[in-house]
Amino acid sequence: MKYFDGHNDLLLNLWLNYPDTPSAFFSAVKGHLDFPRIQQTGLIGGLFAIFIPPKHYIVEKYPHHAKKLDNPLDVMWEQLAILKELIRLSEGKIKLCTTAAELYQCKKEHIFAAVAHIEGADALASENTSLDAFYQAGVRSVGPFWNTHNAYGEGVTGSFPGTPDSGPGLTAAGKQLIAQLADKKIMIDCSHMNENTFWEVAQLSSQPLIASHSSVHRLCAQPRNLTDQQLLAIRDTGGVVGINFGNAFIRPDGARSEETDLEILVDHFCYVADLIGEQYLALGSDFDGVSVPKSLQDVTGLPLLAERLRRRGFSDESLAKIMHKNWLQVLERTWGQ
Repeated sequence: MKYFDGHNDLLLNLWLNYPDTPSAFFSAVKGHLDFPRIQQTGLIGGLFAIFIPPKHYIVEKYPHHAKKLDNPLDVMWEQLAILKELIRLSEGKIKLCTTAAELYQCKKEHIFAAVAHIEGADALASENTSLDAFYQAGVRSVGPFWNTHNAYGEGVTGSFPGTPDSGPGLTAAGKQLIAQLADKKIMIDCSHMNENTFWEVAQLSSQPLIASHSSVHRLCAQPRNLTDQQLLAIRDTGGVVGINFGNAFIRPDGARSEETDLEILVDHFCYVADLIGEQYLALGSDFDGVSVPKSLQDVTGLPLLAERLRRRGFSDESLAKIMHKNWLQVLERTWGQ
């Protein structure tokens, strides 16, 4: 089985814990992902988040990094530089993909396909000159928001249990950003958007609606999760939902406990497949950004997830769609060839 994952925080992990030795990725690093485990599992690609962590977290856990957050744009470039260094060190085994043709060529040639993704556009200049620079550097996916307000509008906020209807939507600058992303055929990620922002993006963009790492609100009432109406809207645009593996986003009680039955994660896949169809369903693990069920452990648990889905009635053809084909196809629909 081949796998393509819609979201990971590997670059943040390396930036925090291995800033001077990204080559450790090719032997072993703490967390959910490194190259030996990726190759062992059959992960063929994924979206790599460039993410500015909240300052209070860094001050508490990584105080030696706190000063860097004074220049968040520099942090974004540092994380993208880590990705490009991994590509250089891989000696052809990893490629930064910016077109669908490159994605499919990588699959054919057994090269790991990396897509650069910005999670939270807070640091981009309001006139979006920084967006142009990141586009030129290879970024092809942007989630304009994380959990907080920025110049472009409102991310989703609130505690469990809660609703995604947590405030106003896009600002004028946000509407301009959405237009520019659509014009450049950069994929727009709706994960971390509140409900008003989500629906405004749906009106403004003709792209497929994408939620790279979100689960089902009906099963877990985290504000970050998707309502049935949002899921149906994603289906109607030919988009994709990447299911988040995080315990707090899948458990009915919203707890972060790793003592989470893997069947609870499987329930989210089954719910989305039943509601909108398996062709709109994919992986959105959030590896290295969340705690996951202990039985899943890390990227090497993907075959176990596939087997549990098979037991719940998914055919091999359906699993191939969910595990990798749906992401490749929606990126092609968004980017073109």
